[in-house]
Amino acid sequence: MPELPEVETIKKELLENIKGKKITDVKIITPKVINCSPKKFVKIIKGTAVKDIQRRAKLLIINFTNSYNLLVHLKLTGQFLYQGKISSATHIIFIFRDGSKLLYNDQRKFGYIKLLTDSELVNLLAKADFGPEPLEKNFTLDAFKETLTRKKKSKIKPLLMNQKFIAGIGNVYAQEICFYAKVLPMKEVSSLGQKEIRNIYKGIKEILPRAIKYKGSSVDTYLDIYGKKGKFIPFLKVYGREGKQCLRCKKAKIKKITLAGRGTCFCPNCQR
Repeated sequence: MPELPEVETIKKELLENIKGKKITDVKIITPKVINCSPKKFVKIIKGTAVKDIQRRAKLLIINFTNSYNLLVHLKLTGQFLYQGKISSATHIIFIFRDGSKLLYNDQRKFGYIKLLTDSELVNLLAKADFGPEPLEKNFTLDAFKETLTRKKKSKIKPLLMNQKFIAGIGNVYAQEICFYAKVLPMKEVSSLGQKEIRNIYKGIKEILPRAIKYKGSSVDTYLDIYGKKGKFIPFLKVYGREGKQCLRCKKAKIKKITLAGRGTCFCPNCQR
């Protein structure tokens, strides 16, 4: 599932390519991916223009000039492709006044696009109760420490993936952050030292922006809007490296366990 770096990459690329553009037509191929009738969807979207594109946690939000919005969750295989080729995985086609097209593809159809008014969007996001955005300035070390004090019995890696604790981090980057901090992913918050907490925070602040710089990690079907894979995989230190030599200590092989229902890799020597 695309995480913060991948969704942020898509957001930035959409801003570069469709912000300010007027939609002249919308073709709904698979009605099940939207939350209303195709007739209503097209009637509201057609003729409006893209005002802005935002990201909250792992969600994309496309704002229109008519006070409506699209809330998009890509889930496992969702993709936005700009000027891409229509395929059997294409479910919606947005056509702009300049002739350009934006395709919404989703091979497994787990993703969704919700058409919402401004007030509906605000209410839905409030109900979701997302945690702080880790790349915002107000996500300070002190703020991070304060939230940790309320989660002392939690294991650190599943906690990092908890969207109500921190928004946007998923399985890939939670593993990488724990490795960066030299902390076992199953370690309880109550047993973390101050240095470990600082290193976890530093890992969040360093790994996520770097992953964005390289346009994310294509560990599954993720592509940017140009149909290109993210280039961060060569920089992953532990994810997907089960049985391989640790890149840091060179003494142990990466081990994989299931933690809170998710595959989790770590170095049994480096991480304590």
